[in-house]
Amino acid sequence: MTMSPSPPDNDRPPPARIAFDRWTWKEIAYLLANLPVAIAGFVYTVFLVGVGAGLSVTVIGLPLLALGLQGARGLGRVERGRARSMLGVRIEEPSPMARSRRGQGFFTWLWAGLKDPVGWRTLLYSFIRLPWGVATFAVTLVSLFVLWPVLPYLARGLTNADRAMARALLSPSDELERRIAELESDRGVVVDTAAADLRRIERDLHDGAQARLVALAMGLGLAKEKLTDDPEAAARMVDEAHGEIKVALQELRDLARGIHPAVLTDRGLDAALSAIASRCTVPVTVSVALPGRPAAAIEGIAYFTVSELLQNVSKHSRARAASVDVWRSGDRLMLQVRDDGTGGARLDGGTGMAGLAERLGAVDGQFVLDSPEGGPTTVTAELPWRDRADTEAERVGAA
Repeated sequence: MTMSPSPPDNDRPPPARIAFDRWTWKEIAYLLANLPVAIAGFVYTVFLVGVGAGLSVTVIGLPLLALGLQGARGLGRVERGRARSMLGVRIEEPSPMARSRRGQGFFTWLWAGLKDPVGWRTLLYSFIRLPWGVATFAVTLVSLFVLWPVLPYLARGLTNADRAMARALLSPSDELERRIAELESDRGVVVDTAAADLRRIERDLHDGAQARLVALAMGLGLAKEKLTDDPEAAARMVDEAHGEIKVALQELRDLARGIHPAVLTDRGLDAALSAIASRCTVPVTVSVALPGRPAAAIEGIAYFTVSELLQNVSKHSRARAASVDVWRSGDRLMLQVRDDGTGGARLDGGTGMAGLAERLGAVDGQFVLDSPEGGPTTVTAELPWRDRADTEAERVGAA
């Protein structure tokens, strides 16, 4: 009796042979175990669906069904482990059910459990396995005594059907899992970005307007003390305080403009981008061709993306001219910033490009940088388009 190697990395078992090697015996054992495992899964499925549906008119029917679907995940885990150890099929584990956050309540948990696709696919797998388990058990058992010369080939064909069935019903959706992983990563980026923005605002308030207002209060206190003894000095101190108030107000306006500029809220991207282009040290041509205004959140991200890119043009590009183009393509908002500078910009170059790419990725956007040495530099960004009217209607409906 020859010994076969372990299954190779490409997830395919070694070729079937007439000799009953270790791999063939594992496939035969899997087929013989199909019957008891299929009976257990079928009984669980029929009992769960029958009792859950029958008691759905009561208060315990749907919660029982939701708990049963979570238990079905355990059955799927057992079947994936059996296929992995005996058939060499590597099936990834699906993502666990998202835990309900505190305060969401019983009905949120119930709805999440009832619509769990992993649990329902496992129940379907368990239900259709009974006739297949009876057939594979009977064929394998009879072949051990009657058709043993061709049993390795017969076992391979039957287990190939098992492999296909397990992959089809017990594997997580590749696209869904990829999207879940992306959203989890994007959520972390959004949280980190929001925390960084809050720290920046706090630092600007503490080092700028707050310090200036504290000095202003002290100056006014001194002026009050000198008001009777030295009116002229008090008047000079009040004049100085008046100037400090103007500077503090300007700093607060700049800070508010950094959070969300009023011109963007009132007049949209065209006027807002023209305003930041006028402050750029390089002449900038702005072209905005939009059929309407996008959602406020998307509009704000587009504004700050262009603002950051134009700051990079001013600081690093050594360009003589630049341009900003904004347009809509299908369900995407497109942004493109060009300059005729020296090029050589990179996502890891310390110019904030990587942060912009992460922020756009967090809202399902794209960021493409083309900056060869010697220039020119072209940055193309795209964001999902949502009409402002639709988002405002949703907000009103939610309220």
